[in-house]
Amino acid sequence: MSESSAEAVTALASATGAAGNWRRATGIAGAAIGVVAAGAAAGVAIERLTVGRGMRRKARLALDSTGPYGSLRGTPGKATADDGTELYYEVDDVDPAAVPALGPRRRRLFGRKAPAPVTVVFSHGYCLNQDSWHFQRAALRGVVRTVHWDQRSHGRSERGVQQAQDGVPVSIDQLGRDLKAVIDAAVPEGPIVLVGHSMGGMTVMALADQYPELVRDRVVAVALVGTSSGRLGEVNFGLPVAGVNAVRRVLPGVLKALGTQAALVEKGRRATADLFTGVIKRYSFASRDVDPAVARFAERMIESTPIDVVAEFYPAFTDHDKTEALGHFAGLPVLVLAGIGDLVTPSEHSEAIADLLPDAELVLVPDAGHLVMLEHPEVVTDRLADLLTRAGAVPAGATVGGYGSTSSTAQPG
Repeated sequence: MSESSAEAVTALASATGAAGNWRRATGIAGAAIGVVAAGAAAGVAIERLTVGRGMRRKARLALDSTGPYGSLRGTPGKATADDGTELYYEVDDVDPAAVPALGPRRRRLFGRKAPAPVTVVFSHGYCLNQDSWHFQRAALRGVVRTVHWDQRSHGRSERGVQQAQDGVPVSIDQLGRDLKAVIDAAVPEGPIVLVGHSMGGMTVMALADQYPELVRDRVVAVALVGTSSGRLGEVNFGLPVAGVNAVRRVLPGVLKALGTQAALVEKGRRATADLFTGVIKRYSFASRDVDPAVARFAERMIESTPIDVVAEFYPAFTDHDKTEALGHFAGLPVLVLAGIGDLVTPSEHSEAIADLLPDAELVLVPDAGHLVMLEHPEVVTDRLADLLTRAGAVPAGATVGGYGSTSSTAQPG
């Protein structure tokens, strides 16, 4: 066993071995995590031969202090979910100087009377927060009204009340109701564009499933990025069959057990930060030349999600099936975009969505993983800007700024 793999198992043992009856769970957890981490561990071990622990720590601190990612802030607000959970959101309003006068296309869509501004609502993914849309937010800032919110128990939103107080499992349907509460508070009127990444895309589908009249009356376009409408239990995460079957069998129980020992597990996570850096990078990005500051930014978001939150959300993905809800988007401009190298929600899931929405634009981004909007931001922003123009959300004469760079180009499906 490599040094990194041994450290992973040791840390898990220290985190879960507080009582004798945890020993078996510890062994299973160590085996499961060892399988998942195997690809990353070798690279970490090689890095340790040339880069000392102190130097790695200093590099992380330097990236944390200098990276601009996640620094954009808007007008804050709070929405209240149906169980009392406070959901945090921010609004970026239109800057009149950034948008030209109402053009012919916009008049055709909305009439001669100036409409209520179109609002683009961004929903982030699992273990992330609203800052995961940093590049797209920077590019659209001032050009179109946007709302960025943190899903329950993520970012600046409150820990889910039902989860913390009553132990009620999180469901994708609950997230759809949370999105409705945010829309009611932040976008009480006017047309809406819904944008969701991964779990955020599932949240958008759950909203449509439960509130089809909202989609019919107010939604003018939808973007689904690196997401799935169901069958997530079949994803192999790039692992061999034996490995993925072992992980599927034990991971829900292991996560639930670890969630009850959150303080100890968080200590273990810090002790194995170098190993999990490699794991996070493997499952977030596909290209070799990711900006180290961007990779560290993603790592910080994921690290900031407590283990008990990770545990309580995980089972919801196996139960997720919103294939029929996609029908509510028929007839709307829809963008379906995914990274070809996505190991978390493989691009085949996006292709399946596009098959059910034949008028949707399918964009598959080569050399891109799960966090495609951070890895190749210009591709995502370009296709999103085109969607907004087609929906009348952005006048054709508006200039959508660039932010970041990409080493590859998108391939329309």
